[in-house]
Amino acid sequence: MFKGKRHYKFQLLFAVTLLSLLIYSVSSLNNDKPRVVVVLKALETESEYWKILSQGAKKAFKDFNVEGQILGTANLQVTEQIEILADVLEQKPDALIVAPIQPTPTISVLKKYQNKNIPVLLVDTELDWDGQTMYIGTDNHSLGVRSGQLLGSMLQPGNQVALIHSTNVNPDMVKRLKGSRESLEAIGIKVVMESAADSESGEVERAIDEIIRLYPNIDGVFAANDTIAINSLNLLEEKGYNIPVVGTDGTMKMLEIVEEGRINASIAQNPYDMGYLSVVYAIRSIEGELGTKRVNTGIDIITKENSVTKINFFSKDVLK
Repeated sequence: MFKGKRHYKFQLLFAVTLLSLLIYSVSSLNNDKPRVVVVLKALETESEYWKILSQGAKKAFKDFNVEGQILGTANLQVTEQIEILADVLEQKPDALIVAPIQPTPTISVLKKYQNKNIPVLLVDTELDWDGQTMYIGTDNHSLGVRSGQLLGSMLQPGNQVALIHSTNVNPDMVKRLKGSRESLEAIGIKVVMESAADSESGEVERAIDEIIRLYPNIDGVFAANDTIAINSLNLLEEKGYNIPVVGTDGTMKMLEIVEEGRINASIAQNPYDMGYLSVVYAIRSIEGELGTKRVNTGIDIITKENSVTKINFFSKDVLK
């Protein structure tokens, strides 16, 4: 299984290298820098996940001589993101990369980009909208399935688990939860509760208290992002529960928790690759040479054995 995964990554790296050389040769003939704007859900100063993605985009800006700009909202504010997108539209960028917070209000402003023939690339978060140029990110149903399988591998049939997700439930979150539930139930694990919790306002603590009150013999938790996962793990440990908690992002703190042995393993997305590849494909879309509508940036299972490699990469190259 791991041999195949390495082979896939080699193929992806080879393909991206060829694509990079092609883009470089085309851009070298044109002295005008392409202008690409990235609009994320949150500022990179407020979220490690978005900082990692931003660093990938910045590396691509540098590698391909792009005039790039990265913007984000404070506290995942939908109205603020819509205002940012409206302002960016007035600047007439050559391409837009966006991680939308909510589908409906975002699509209405993105249609205006489409009307002006500005490529719109979605990163991290999908929309049910035919006007998008392409999507670069995780297959969220597969992420949920793999997360459920990982959590289930630490448990026994008949065990009880709870699912905790953010209050901002978008289509990607729905797919993630559906996949985790399917894989857990397929191996006889009982999903006894599903809770929504805002990781920044104390709601995770209330969710954990309710789970323990209703199901004092709870055996595991799947959290739909690492912030919720880490908060849940800390709270459970404080209450004397030594049970597995699986997250989905692969942030530095989660890597350190796995490396310390507090949990056996977790799931990691690849936001750095998302940021880098989104810029690569934005340039290609500007040149009118886009040949695909979807790039799956994959996931990794983080264990004690491989966590150090990723920690070193983040420390030296991304979060320095």
